[in-house]
This record gives sequence, structure tokens and C-alpha cells, in this order.
Amino acid sequence: MPPRKSPANPPRAWQRMLSGRRLDLLDPSPLDIEIEDIAHGLARVARWNGQTNGAHAFSVAQHCLLVERFVHELRPKAARSLRLAALLHDAAEYVIGDLISPFKTAVGLDYKAFENRLARAIHIRFGLPPENTAEDVALIKRADHISAYFEATQLAGFGIEEGRKFFGAPRGVTPPRLTPLPSTDAQEQFLDRFRRLSD
Repeated sequence: MPPRKSPANPPRAWQRMLSGRRLDLLDPSPLDIEIEDIAHGLARVARWNGQTNGAHAFSVAQHCLLVERFVHELRPKAARSLRLAALLHDAAEYVIGDLISPFKTAVGLDYKAFENRLARAIHIRFGLPPENTAEDVALIKRADHISAYFEATQLAGFGIEEGRKFFGAPRGVTPPRLTPLPSTDAQEQFLDRFRRLSD
């Protein structure tokens, strides 16, 4: 029988990270966030609930790398801080996982508020403004949709017309050839890009 919850025995609301950090999920502190934990987690979280072709899952880490690349292609003179924000746009998923958009809609606004609170802590930890400007949000969202289109049509079984219907026709970027990477490779590539953008 599980222990009874009481004021003296509240439910655990923190997660121990491999770095040794203990992240409070209800009140995340930037001081408890490490890029190595983010990279490790994102490289092991599957996009599309794992419903992609290939020997490996297409990870959120790979998706973030693709979105950052597209932001750079769409705005070649973008500041490194914007490119870093693009790389970290789904960083909260190292804790909460990658819920598909229909499920987020079903869960409602409380989930989004939780995700945003964690995203703000991540931004502060790495020297970014807590909130992106509306213009930057729009650019990252555009790059995110372009990435989703290519992932959907190359890996997740969507047809071209279906991909365009849900994500729009991709414009202004070089089409990638996507191959899901082993998690350790995705982790290293994510960390390498982070370090280049942070220097």
C-alpha cells in the first residue's frame, strides 16, 4: 500500500538529474538547470511519439538542431542569442517529454503554463531574455513548422499534400535529408551547437 500523502509527507515534485541537480518542477530554478542534462534528455525523447521510420527515433535534440538551422537560413544575420533561443525552443521537453500538439490541446492551459515556467528558467540560466519578442517567436515558430513538414513527410508517413495542409509549404530553406541519429550522436551534436552559439 503506497504511503499516505500528508503535509508531513507531500508528494515529490522534483526530478533528480544525472548531473546531480534536483529540479523543482513546480518552481524551477535556473541554478538547477545544466545544458548536459538538457542535451541528454532531448536526445532520448522521440518526436512523433516514436512513430518514425529508421533504426533510431528522431529525437527532439535533432529537431532543435534543425529548427536552429532554419532560423539561420531564414534570417542569415540573426544574432547568436536568437539562434540559441531557437536551439532551446523545446528544451523544456527534457523534463516533460514531447507531447504531440493534439494532446497538449486536450490537456489545456495549465500544461502550457507549466511548460512556459520551465522555459523561462532555461532562458535565464543561459543568459537569454525570459521571453522572446513576438517577432522572434514568429520566426522560430515558422522554422518549427518547416521542420515539422520535413519530419512528417520524410519520416512520419505523411504525404506531401497532407504535410502542406498541416504545416504549410516550406519556403526559404534548403530541404534536408533526414536520418534519425543514435541518441549519443544527437546529444553530442546538440552540445556542440550550443557551445558554438554560446562562445
